[in-house]
Parts: sequence; C-alpha cells; structure tokens
Amino acid sequence: MEESATLAMAKKARELKSQGIDIISLSLGEPDFKTPLHIQQAAKDAIDEGKYFAYPPVAGYQDLREAIAKKLRDQNNIVDAKAENIVVSTGAKHSIANVFMCMLNEGDEVVIFSPYWVSYAEIIKLAGGVPVLIEGGIENNFKATAAQLEAAITDRTKAVIYSSPCNPTGSVFSKDELIAIAEVVQKRSDIYVIADEIYELINFTGEHFSIGSLPGMFERTITVNGFSKGYAMTGWRVGYICAPLFIAKACEKMQGQFTSGGTGIAQRAALAAIAGDQTPSAEMEKAYLKRRDLVLKGLQAIPGIETHIPEGAFYFFPDVSSFFGKKAGDFVISNADDFCIYLLEKANVSLVTGEAFGAPKCVRISYAASEEELTEALRRLSLALGQVS
Repeated sequence: MEESATLAMAKKARELKSQGIDIISLSLGEPDFKTPLHIQQAAKDAIDEGKYFAYPPVAGYQDLREAIAKKLRDQNNIVDAKAENIVVSTGAKHSIANVFMCMLNEGDEVVIFSPYWVSYAEIIKLAGGVPVLIEGGIENNFKATAAQLEAAITDRTKAVIYSSPCNPTGSVFSKDELIAIAEVVQKRSDIYVIADEIYELINFTGEHFSIGSLPGMFERTITVNGFSKGYAMTGWRVGYICAPLFIAKACEKMQGQFTSGGTGIAQRAALAAIAGDQTPSAEMEKAYLKRRDLVLKGLQAIPGIETHIPEGAFYFFPDVSSFFGKKAGDFVISNADDFCIYLLEKANVSLVTGEAFGAPKCVRISYAASEEELTEALRRLSLALGQVS
C-alpha cells in the first residue's frame, strides 16, 4: 500500500517548519477556520451532561442518524433516506473503507473517475479489488464522461466512485452529467455508485445534486458525506454513509469488528452542526470563493501554468507539464514530483504531486489558507518558477 501523498507532503512540511523554516503549506485539504462556536459548545455541554462517555451505538446515536436522514431528504431530495440507512463512522475515509471492505470480492473492479482522491485506489486494492481509471482532461474540467464509464465497464465491474465537488480538481458534476452516469449504471443490475459528497457545502455553482435522488438510484447508491470540510471539523473525525439497508447493515457489522462506534462527544458536536445554525458554513463558503478568485488571478499571471476554474471544494489542479525537462541552476524538473520538491526547497511552499491523484502532469494546490498566506505563496511561486528555463 502506498503512503497517502497528501499526508506525506504535510509531514515533510511540518518537519521543515520544526527546523525554523518558513513553510507555507498548501498540501493538506484542511480548513484553516476554527470549528464554529455553537458546535464547540455542544461538545462542552455533552461532556458536562456526563451521558456520552460509554461506548456509543456502532452505527451512531439514533438522533444523529435521524438528523442526517432528514437532511438528506430535505436538502438532497433523497426521499427514501431513513435512520436505518445511515452509518456514522470516524470520518468519510472510514466510511469508504467500510463500504469497499463489505462490497468487494477478490478481483472485482471499481471504476474511478480520475483525477481522484488519493485513498480511493489504495482502499480498493486493500479490499481485494482492482481500480479502473477513466480520466477527465483539463479541457472538460477534469470530468470523465458517461460514455467513458460505459466503455470501462466489464463483467467484473462492481462499483463506480466519484467525488463532487471533486478532490483534487474542484470540479462539480451537473445534474445532466449525473443523469447520464445513472443511465449507464442502470443498464446493469449489479453495479453500485459510491457518491463522495464531502465537499457539498463548498460549491460555487449554486446547486448541489445528489445522484441518489434520481428515480431507481437510491437502491444503487452509497452517498458518502461528513463534517470535516463544510463545518471545519477535520479533527473531530465524523463521517457517514446513506446506503441501501443491506449495505448499511454490512457496514455496521464491519465497523463493529474494527472500531465500534465513533467518539460520543464528537457525535454530539456533529448533531449540532447538521441540525443547527448553518450561517458559519455559508460564510466559510463565501471566504473560499474569494480565495479561489485570488489564487486564480495569481496562477493565471505565472507563465507556463495552465489552470481551469474550480467550481467547488478548495483546490486548484493546474497542469504544470510545460516545466518538465527544464531546470533552475542544477535542479532538473523531470515530472510533477520534481516540480513540488523544487518549490518546497526553493520557494518554501508545499504542494502535492498530481501523480497521486491519477494526473501526472498536474499538482494540487489547496487554498484552505489565509489570504495573506496565499498572496505570499503566489509571490514565492512566481519568483521561483521565473528562474526555470
């Protein structure tokens, strides 16, 4: 199993920071905002109540599961969602691992819309499955098509996975695009969709659409979501699935053997997040949009960087292949890995190679950082890349 490239780069950046080097880390997908105060207060209240110190139910507290199901019915139009379909886990990554561990037999294929979040392929392989990548290019906002999906399906295909808004590209699948994907999937009775919607609340298009809301797709869709991104709760570790009942029960059984239920106090905070005031999340979304525009302007001013305009999440995924084969002094940039190493050493800015996301010509830039840090990072990038020839 490969190490997570995002975590590896973040670790390297932390090591350099500990040596007193002024590193600007744009490698992790971690909000720089604090968890909203009303969510913090709910956790404090739960501690004071003293009722949530024992093992929680494996699938999550009933009231949290009911609140999640209500949210999915009211906001995502997944009208069949009930508490029994919900399994709460320690983050969306854990949720995805549960699903694949339950679903895949040795040799089963999973079609991954690429570029993709780094852990999809490794989790699939760990579960005995075979990742099959379909690649969307920058000319189509990095979105693979339903036609590509249909061409990739074989008699070994068990599932399809995508994220929208997408990590690492920030692209958002439209309703029409998801309808086309659903039509392909529905041609076979034994293929399921894993829809990773963890960035749902950071969407600049004005519309988030869930494939699980389409006719006939609730029974075929595992919707994955969580609290890390939209509520700035990365360290609280709470994610969930909404799945057909037999899959939810299988994931509950799997989780019961591996971790049991997620932390009780964190679940009480999650309940306050999903059922409480949504204003802080909306304000964070506005801030991310402002940062996106700031970074877009800065990247477009650097010769050699080709970028699209992300529609959600908090990433850019520019094509930097024009720098391959060039050098700065004695440093030769042969690929995206070298590009990131060069900028870490020369500009003290940490990015993540696109190789880890299935796109070796690209790098991922997280703009979940302050405007001041982003402005300085762009200045450093421009200066360092200006020395490459």
